[in-house]
Amino acid sequence: MTDTIEGRCEAKGLRMTDQRRVIAQVLEEAVDHPDVEELYARASARDPRISIATVYRTVKLFEEAGILDRLEFGDGRARYEDAERDHHDHLIDMTTGEVIEFVDPEIEALQDRIAEKLGYRLKGHRLELYGVPIRKS
Repeated sequence: MTDTIEGRCEAKGLRMTDQRRVIAQVLEEAVDHPDVEELYARASARDPRISIATVYRTVKLFEEAGILDRLEFGDGRARYEDAERDHHDHLIDMTTGEVIEFVDPEIEALQDRIAEKLGYRLKGHRLELYGVPIRKS
C-alpha cells in the first residue's frame, strides 16, 4: 500500500484528473481537519479551474473509496482527514472550534477493558471530547 492519498486512489483504480490530484495533495498536506469550503479555498488557490462542485464530488468519491474519513464535530460542518493516519482521538474546543488530536494509553486500555467486561473485543473506535478552556485565576 502506498503512503499518499494520490497513490491509494490510483491503487484503487480511481481516475485521477489533474484537479483530483491537486485536491489529494491539499488533503495530504492538511495538518487540520478541513471542510469542503476550506479544501476548495486551498485547492483553487493552486488551480483556479477547480470548482466547489468538483471538491464536493472528489471528497465524496475519496470517502466512498475508504481513503478519507468524514468527521462531524457538532458544528454542522463535515470535516475530513486521511483514513490511513495513525489512530488518535479528538478534543474539540467548543468556544473556538479548534480540534486537538491526542493519544492516551490509559484511555485506550480503559476502552479495551470495558469492551472485554461486556464480552467484546474492540475492532475500532472513535472518541470525541467536547470542552471549554478552564480559566485560571
